[in-house]
Amino acid sequence: MTKIDTSSPENVLPTPSHTVGPFYGYALPFPGGEDIAPAGHPDTITLHGHITDGEGAPLPDAFVELWGPDPEGRLPQVDGSMRRDPASGGFLGRGGVEFTGWGRVQTDASGHWYARTLRPGARGSSAPYLSVCVFARGLLVHLFTRIYLPGDEAALAADPLLSRLAEARRDTLVAHAEREGTYRFDIRLQGEGETVFLEFQ
Repeated sequence: MTKIDTSSPENVLPTPSHTVGPFYGYALPFPGGEDIAPAGHPDTITLHGHITDGEGAPLPDAFVELWGPDPEGRLPQVDGSMRRDPASGGFLGRGGVEFTGWGRVQTDASGHWYARTLRPGARGSSAPYLSVCVFARGLLVHLFTRIYLPGDEAALAADPLLSRLAEARRDTLVAHAEREGTYRFDIRLQGEGETVFLEFQ
């Protein structure tokens, strides 16, 4: 056993740094959280993408929470996104029946996430968007952003948030259409091409 003389400050070693979290193994995972739209709904769209750090490396242990209005722009008032079976304690989820507008998705080993939801309707003067919250290792505070969907360029140009951003920054908030009903939205936490994040006060 090595003894360290702590009688003088120069002999004291600094405490090693520690990773903060994410410690997501219990309670936070939500089975079926990627299925926000009711099963079999004809207007379901798929959103997917990767979460990367400042060096472009994928984050395999991040969480993405999505929430947004229904296609008419109404915010769902449905209880039970996190219902549990009182007997087993297991997740009951949504039952695949009602649209809650909310979902939680964990990234896979390559930092990829996906969710199936309904295309959001416009609310107020904003272009239609989904709100996003990102939890990841190294983040002491979760990050907020938005996903706007392409298709209505006039609405995007007039959006109060997007219209205040330079074009390159604005593009980090607009998903890219890949094929009918499928959109890609990558989230870059920092560095070149960093996603625009929002601060609520």
